[in-house]
Amino acid sequence: MNKNDLVAAVADTADLSKNDASAAVDAVLDSITKALKSGDEVRLVGFGTFAVSERKAGTGRNPRTGEEIAIPASKLPKFKAGKGLKDAVN
Repeated sequence: MNKNDLVAAVADTADLSKNDASAAVDAVLDSITKALKSGDEVRLVGFGTFAVSERKAGTGRNPRTGEEIAIPASKLPKFKAGKGLKDAVN
């Protein structure tokens, strides 16, 4: 399912126009992104939790030359599925 499919499904389920459903989906995604950027968690009970984790700096190797390279520290978004979502999938 891609974003267009999701918008169509939301429009059908909520009895909205596709433009309204698209605006709603965009608003939800933007809100989650803004919360994660500010360091907050987003908990959707029964669905899951979006959070940011920090990856430490380290060293790696260039596979072609074998030269060591520095890998900088970074932040990455993570999602942990909630019980309701896990039960629905299984």
